[in-house]
Amino acid sequence: MEKSQPTKKSLIGSLMEAASTTLGRSSSFKEDSYLTSHLKTGELKALIDLKKRLSSSFPSATMWGIPLVGGDERADVVLQKFLRARDFSASLAHAMLLRCLEWRAEFAADGVVEEKLGFEELEGVVAYMHGWDRAGHPVCYNGYGVFKDREKYDRVFGDGEKLKRFLRWRVQVMERGLRLLQLKPGGINSIIQVTDMKDFPRRELRELSNQILPLFQNNYPEMVAIKVFINVPWYFSMIYSMISPFLTERTKSKFVIVRNGNVAETLYKFIRPELLPVQYGGFSRPGDLKNGPPKPATEFTIKGGEKVNLEIDRIEAGATITWDIVVVGWEVYYSAEFVPSAKGSFKVTVEKARRISPAAEAPVHSVFTSREDGKMVLSVDNTCSRRRKVAAYRYFIRKPSI
Repeated sequence: MEKSQPTKKSLIGSLMEAASTTLGRSSSFKEDSYLTSHLKTGELKALIDLKKRLSSSFPSATMWGIPLVGGDERADVVLQKFLRARDFSASLAHAMLLRCLEWRAEFAADGVVEEKLGFEELEGVVAYMHGWDRAGHPVCYNGYGVFKDREKYDRVFGDGEKLKRFLRWRVQVMERGLRLLQLKPGGINSIIQVTDMKDFPRRELRELSNQILPLFQNNYPEMVAIKVFINVPWYFSMIYSMISPFLTERTKSKFVIVRNGNVAETLYKFIRPELLPVQYGGFSRPGDLKNGPPKPATEFTIKGGEKVNLEIDRIEAGATITWDIVVVGWEVYYSAEFVPSAKGSFKVTVEKARRISPAAEAPVHSVFTSREDGKMVLSVDNTCSRRRKVAAYRYFIRKPSI
């Protein structure tokens, strides 16, 4: 990778850039390991007490296929989640757990994953599991902006029965996510939740919010490690400031709040580009993960005032190269050329230099078949900007058939 000399940044520009990339998240959050050896004395006593209470009241209790009484180490993870939700009060956690077991029986939650609920149009749009973060947590994406369309809103939430069916579908998505967890001490025991606030119809979805929030809080405690809110509108800060005094420091430490413009750069901190959906600045499209993990992308940064050349070497004659490239925020000039190895051969302009605007929502995806040995050079020119850009690319080379 070749880089030209960057221009100097002003002090104000540097400060503005630093402020724009600061996360709205406390650095104090630390996810539980669920190892009993890591519990404090009082917390361990509470876990033992909860086990005794459950053994007396509901010895056959199971949750997510895990027997809660009998010594299964996975039960320690589930019980600690309920204890954490009630500040390690064994009596309160026991009451919460019994209510959850009752709800799961009435709701038939164990079988909801296999049901056909008729919301195919919402799959991959409103709420869906897709990939995992850098630590291995499954990621759940949520976006309710489609319901600004009144016709679609009425079709999904038009009456009480439709709302009940939607809630069942939303629980189905959550249960699918939990099937991806290990639920064992020291394992992956929670998901990451990304909520897109763009075009969020808050008035229309007030009734849904009033039902779905307590449903998840009461029956899925501590199942979300981090909550990332993206495309946050101006009024969200006002709402957050009002409810903040009522939230625990632990809850607030899980929040990441991202305004317009910083979405992809922030999500890159948690999720690799090849696993991030294309609409959020990544390379992943629906269905990409069905055949296993995708080819990893290479991440890089482009300083303000510099040009980066990415060289892909050892391309044989007749080989086909496919590449994806994305620059967060774009507003750069991009071009691609093929440089033959043989002396006297001419360079081939594969893609003419063009400015890609900030409005670009998808990565560049291109294919080229070489006629001779050589290398591909992808150029990203950021010399007209003083702002640092985060970017990623990946490529595939299919050798010529013999």
